[in-house]
Amino acid sequence: MKRPHAFWLLMVVGTVATIAAGAELFVRLVVDDGMQYDLEMWKYARDLKQVATNPLLGHTHRPNRAALLMGVDVKTNSKGLREREIPYERTPGVLRVLMLGDSFTEGWGVAFEDTVSKRIERLYAARGLPVEAINAGVGNYNTVMEVNYFLAEGWKYHPDVVVLNFVPNDAEEIPPHASPNALLDACYACVFLFGRADALLREASLRPDWKAYYRGLYGGGSSPGWRDAKAAIGALATYARAHEIKLLIAHLPELHELAPYPFQDITDLLHAAAKQNGAAFVDVLPQLQSEPPSRLWVSPSDPHPNSRANELIARALLAKLVTME
Repeated sequence: MKRPHAFWLLMVVGTVATIAAGAELFVRLVVDDGMQYDLEMWKYARDLKQVATNPLLGHTHRPNRAALLMGVDVKTNSKGLREREIPYERTPGVLRVLMLGDSFTEGWGVAFEDTVSKRIERLYAARGLPVEAINAGVGNYNTVMEVNYFLAEGWKYHPDVVVLNFVPNDAEEIPPHASPNALLDACYACVFLFGRADALLREASLRPDWKAYYRGLYGGGSSPGWRDAKAAIGALATYARAHEIKLLIAHLPELHELAPYPFQDITDLLHAAAKQNGAAFVDVLPQLQSEPPSRLWVSPSDPHPNSRANELIARALLAKLVTME
């Protein structure tokens, strides 16, 4: 007897559902060991981020949230910073440094006490000087977003020094933020498969590799993303001058290759922008170049700076900061 079309449709739907459920269980129970970069970044966005009311920010951290990401506890305070509770009001006799940046500054993959800002506090304390180094880093921020955070919120801390940490992808444009999707917010297998597909496309040269991608953000200094970043640097410098705040622009290198470094031209663009705006500048690269790059990574698949790299970055920043006192 011939089966009705509805039977075959149900068979197809059932088979697809079984495969999808199996893939989801496999990723959750076998693949997800808490150190898979794509999955951990997705959890970070899902659990700690929210769409910002200010479109120039794109997103912010949710206040008073906590998550285990890349094997470390990440907690936000009442103002959405990965920081202890620090009031806007100044502590008498304490130098205040505000650290602007993205996931490098936020401390992706490292414990709170190992972040650059906390290491700077300890390095200053060893010199006998009390310092509050406020960690205002947010993952996936670019320079425009970091400066707009400062102009909207960060200035309220009345810092003595602002450090604008710049990495090569900071000339990206503000990413679009789609409306929450309940399915994608719960689908581990979707995130894992999308990530593997993207990696395969890059390996097959069907999408730009990391070097081509970063270079494409600048267009030799004429791209819209870099022009916007440069304008944001100018706006931050103007505010800093008007309010007698010292401004340090720090180049934090991309950690795939360090010697020779493939993006010296990008560093030169940033240095020129700092000089044009009367800001101090430091290139952290020399402090890192003696290390094999992979020894500075959070994991073999995640070239964010690990605890060792955060220590070296903090020392390079301190060496420049003390000349600005």
